[in-house]
Amino acid sequence: MNTHISLRQLFLHHNAQTSTTPLLLEFDHAKGVYLYDKSGKSYMDLISGIGVSNLGHGREEVKRAINEQVERYMHLMVYGEYVLAPQVNLAEKLCSLLPESLSSVYFVNSGSEAVEGALKLAKRYTARTEIISFTDSYHGSTHGALSIMGNETFKSAYRPLLPDVHFINLNVIEQLSRISDKTACVILETVQGEAGIRIPDATYMNQLRKVCDHHGVLLILDEIQCGLGRTGHLFAFQQFKIVPDILLLAKSLGGGMPIGAFISSNKIMAELSDHPILGHITTFGGHPVCCAAGLAALDVLIREKLTDSVEEKSQLFANLLVHPLILEVRRSGLLMAVQFADYEQNKRIIDICIERGLIVDWFLHNSNSMRLSPPLSITQTEIKTACKIIITVLDELLLSMV
Repeated sequence: MNTHISLRQLFLHHNAQTSTTPLLLEFDHAKGVYLYDKSGKSYMDLISGIGVSNLGHGREEVKRAINEQVERYMHLMVYGEYVLAPQVNLAEKLCSLLPESLSSVYFVNSGSEAVEGALKLAKRYTARTEIISFTDSYHGSTHGALSIMGNETFKSAYRPLLPDVHFINLNVIEQLSRISDKTACVILETVQGEAGIRIPDATYMNQLRKVCDHHGVLLILDEIQCGLGRTGHLFAFQQFKIVPDILLLAKSLGGGMPIGAFISSNKIMAELSDHPILGHITTFGGHPVCCAAGLAALDVLIREKLTDSVEEKSQLFANLLVHPLILEVRRSGLLMAVQFADYEQNKRIIDICIERGLIVDWFLHNSNSMRLSPPLSITQTEIKTACKIIITVLDELLLSMV
């Protein structure tokens, strides 16, 4: 490495960029809800690396599991050939926490790959091609996942995409008539994230399940961001008292390590193993180190009963975030959107918050709202500190507008 060039310059020169204005924050280490730069300045992470660090950063149990597994073995063979204890143990643990019909886990590398695998599985099992998704949905950026994204702005440059994909609006029961005997699957985020935290009605979800059953359509629920405790339920679908045919997990599943999964019944999942074999294959999916980390993270989540305090913490945020500039706070547990007048105002607030040591963000399909999704382990004292910073920023902005 050229030591005469800063790390930031090398990052801009050699690392492919996803925008023309990266944050360019450079961190040295992380612990709990805080990220620390080289000068020692702390930043409270109120977005959990976009839904990944549900336990906070640097959990000792997760690091220990990683180190122990590294000492045993890392990659041995493409997914599905060898009996690897970390994969088996994590799959068994997940299935023990899920309804009986969700009994077979396929581990992959990311949320997007979980989506891709689920779409293939639904088409293979039903022998149909039509996919129904939702306006303002987000399921990832690979071609299949992009095809079912409900926002044309992010898709238009990459067409043609997957054919026979159609969109309906969340909570509009009348549009469920679009589901038919030609439909392979309906895919829905159990809580829409990038739309700015849009929550389905319980009546709507139950009717959706009934319509899918009537037509033999597989219901795929994407809990890549909202699953594993973030809404206050271990799995977000539990609040609606329905069960999906395929469940998608990723992000926080690995305790900070990269892993995803699509989960279904043994009967449905068997379609990927024959006619043809290798219906879905991945080299690094279910990596032993990632699975070991995932099991340790899941054990911590359950042992410390972190879901039990999620609603109380969410309510505290809502109680404290009251201000003339805040138009609405939408929340599903510790997945929250704070809405402002427009993108420009929201971006200005976000930038100042970051300068003052508070990491917040916006939403792809709802750019006038601030994203708040802190680690589930955040304390009430830390919540009060964070909200005080946000309110101070808003007070200063309001004063400057007079």
